[in-house]
Amino acid sequence: MDIETFFESMPFARLLGVELTDVGEGHAEGRIEMREELSWNADQVMAHGGVTFTLADTVGGAALVSEVNQPVPTIDMRIDYLSAGTGDLEAEADVVRIGGDVGTVDVDVYAADDGSEHVATARGVYKTG
Repeated sequence: MDIETFFESMPFARLLGVELTDVGEGHAEGRIEMREELSWNADQVMAHGGVTFTLADTVGGAALVSEVNQPVPTIDMRIDYLSAGTGDLEAEADVVRIGGDVGTVDVDVYAADDGSEHVATARGVYKTG
């Protein structure tokens, strides 16, 4: 399975502009270029929480798919927003555990400009069987 093509061809991910930049061995990285249409604030471009969530969910799913080589629907995702994403966003995901029917992935989202601003942290649970 070509993981990058699979995820980047999803209509919603395409609409938002989610790009996978690295995938393999239970790890994935991706980014999204911020633009006015993705903002929740009319006065300043700030990523809507749904944009941050979608990036985390997509990159998390890609990390797990790199291990199980099949689509993995999201069962649950918990996210903590730590700061406002005011520019491009990057996410890094690592598989924590693969069980009989589910896999768990941790995801961190950062500001892409310098990578030091931690925007969100998430844990996703995906169906693997």
